[in-house]
Amino acid sequence: MTHTKFCELKDRILININGPDAVVFLHGLVTCDVENLNTGDITFGALLSPQGKILFDFFIIKSVDGFMLDIDKSMSDDFLHKLKFYKLRADIEVSQVSEKTKVFAVFGGEIEEIKTIEVDGICVPDPRLNKLGSRAYINRVPADFSVVEHSEYVALRNLHGMPSGGTDFIFGDTFPHEALMDQFGGVDFKKGCYIGQEVVSRMQHRGTARKRFISAISQANMPDIGTEIVVKGKTVGKIVSKSDKNAIALIRMDKAASTVLDDGSILAGSTAIKLHIQEWAKFNWPT
Repeated sequence: MTHTKFCELKDRILININGPDAVVFLHGLVTCDVENLNTGDITFGALLSPQGKILFDFFIIKSVDGFMLDIDKSMSDDFLHKLKFYKLRADIEVSQVSEKTKVFAVFGGEIEEIKTIEVDGICVPDPRLNKLGSRAYINRVPADFSVVEHSEYVALRNLHGMPSGGTDFIFGDTFPHEALMDQFGGVDFKKGCYIGQEVVSRMQHRGTARKRFISAISQANMPDIGTEIVVKGKTVGKIVSKSDKNAIALIRMDKAASTVLDDGSILAGSTAIKLHIQEWAKFNWPT
């Protein structure tokens, strides 16, 4: 019996960007490389403000005539308006994909098993982290597969410490490094210019990401989202997402580092917690 589950992500919407100039247009806007994608490939990136903060983040799937973007539904109108602002004379066509095509997270089974599932659309591995499974863009879930509540997918994200834009952080207020985009390939540091690149490159070369989204665990259930995290009587961050005993926290790395490295006391409200850098991340606590 398969362990693979489907979870409909009702807070997502799909947008097509097609036309002769689609590749050049999108590549010059976003943080990731889209020039070298083949049809059916998927990547993750963001459109930044000139100050280098994330305005929108999204999955990008290469199609025959351009790209399909998987984006937060609540931000779609603002995103379309921003594309119109940057379009100028670019020969592109922007449109919403039919609402018959839905976005699903597919997880629970082995990635090789998920690849063999026959769907009435496309199913591609999550480019951020294999343990998050795949993204499916389909009209209906195949027979014999269970559909689970959104809370199960949130629990998977929290288990692996993967933050979600618009849910765990506010768009327009967070740098890519803080959201770990430099860790899971959401920023291509070798590509040419894009909006906000100068700020992002400076943070990369100087190592000035003072805040990061970090995994948190506890022996008890985690307190409410928004609960402050305190070290030695000082606030060093807050809980931004939680599922039972796992959570994601936004942490001032420099203020929490010595206590974490010394295995000292860390409290979220009155709950004792441990902070740890995600196993897939490549940065360390500052010393």
